[in-house]
Parts: sequence; structure tokens; C-alpha cells
Amino acid sequence: MLDLIQQQAQKPQSKLIVGLAKTGSEVEDAQRIRFKVFAEEMGAKLPSAELGLDVDRYDRYCDHLLARDLGTNEVIGTYRILPPEQATKAGGYYSETEFDISRLAHLRESMVEVGRSCVHPDYRDGATITQLWGGLADYIATHSHEFIIGCASISMNDGGHYAASVYNKIHKLHAAPAEFRVDPLRPLPLDTLNQDLEVIIPPLIKGYLRLGAYIGGAPAWDSEFNCADLFIFLPVARMNERYAKHFMRKAAQA
Repeated sequence: MLDLIQQQAQKPQSKLIVGLAKTGSEVEDAQRIRFKVFAEEMGAKLPSAELGLDVDRYDRYCDHLLARDLGTNEVIGTYRILPPEQATKAGGYYSETEFDISRLAHLRESMVEVGRSCVHPDYRDGATITQLWGGLADYIATHSHEFIIGCASISMNDGGHYAASVYNKIHKLHAAPAEFRVDPLRPLPLDTLNQDLEVIIPPLIKGYLRLGAYIGGAPAWDSEFNCADLFIFLPVARMNERYAKHFMRKAAQA
């Protein structure tokens, strides 16, 4: 579950700070904003709903990046990050619950997974995304990861036609080379969906593609989150230089 950041007007005069969660309470702050977006807004059916939190078994192994409004001290955005050594302890990456990534087995020691990204509705704009990506850039540079993977989610509130059309619009131009392809475990039934709608590419997916990311294969159907997921595969060495410098600069300034 990667891409549920959309663009709207940012809350006026807000100043954000981005950093990693250091306490259990701060991890709960991340899980709380995730619940607000995924369950309350998007209608995801979460087993931890009674807690008002989005919790799964991977959280304990992840680093949690938080964007916080300094004025209110509220966490308004988050990413979670699963480095390779922790993925081994977790029994694999979250992406492996949706995709067969066996072709990438030889890269495991250098792959970091990012996901569960979301932003509070009042803060959805390019500035917030830039802050979060700056934090990610800092993390990746610090740990010298070579490949970024994750699931980029597209809403299926219309039954999947929008998701199918987004995939149809981008996959040929941005398809991963054969040696990096993955297969969905539960494929979105593309043949039964309209793939020719005029669509706007979700902002976060567009951002990944501008950075140089590949689309790993056909979308998976995530019924729990009512979305279609694309597998994102981004070799750090392939990053578009202009965009990479932009985010690395933001990270240095944070």
C-alpha cells in the first residue's frame, strides 16, 4: 500500500518537520493517520479497526517516517520503510503478499521497501510530498540502499476501471526489463475492465516515474484496501539526476 497521497490545498501557514519515529507512541501516531486515511476515508477493512489504528505484522520491523505540523504537533503524514535486514527477520517484504518477486532474489540484500504512505486531507500538496521524499532520500543515502521497491496503490472506488486505465496509460513506456518483472498473486482482471478512460496519473505514481522508477508488471488486486497495486522498482543509480538532486537537497536542509 504505497500511493494514497493526492494533491489539494495545503493548510495555511503550516510548518512541517520530518523525522523517524523514536518511540512506540510515535509509531502509533503513524498508525493513527494511516487508519484515518485508509479506513475512514478509503473504506479499507482493517483487522485493527477497533483500536482506531492501522496495524499489521510488518510494523514492528519497519522504520516509520513522520511529517509533523510544528504548530499543532500533529502527525499529518507518514511513510514506513522496511530495510533488507529487517525484511529477513519479518519473513519477507510486504510486497510479497501481493507479488511473486522471485526474479529479484539476487537483489534482496540491497533492496529497501517503502509503503503505507498517506497524508492528512488538509495537507495534500507538493510541499508535503517533497518533505516526505526528502526524508526518504536522507534515509536511503545514509544506509546506501541500491534499489527501492513498493506497492503503489490506485483506488478502485469505480470498480477498477480507473486503475486499469492508469496501468494501460503508463506500463508500456515504463515497464521494467524482463529480468526485473514481477507477477501479481491476485491479478486485477484487466480483460473485464475499461482500460481506455481519460485518466490523470496519481501524483505520487507520476513522481516515482519522473524519478526513473519502473512498473514491475500487471497490477494486483488488494481487496482489503479496495485498491489496485502496482509494483514500483526504482534502481537508485537510475534516478533522474534533476529530481534526485532536488530531493537530496531537501533532505540536507531538513
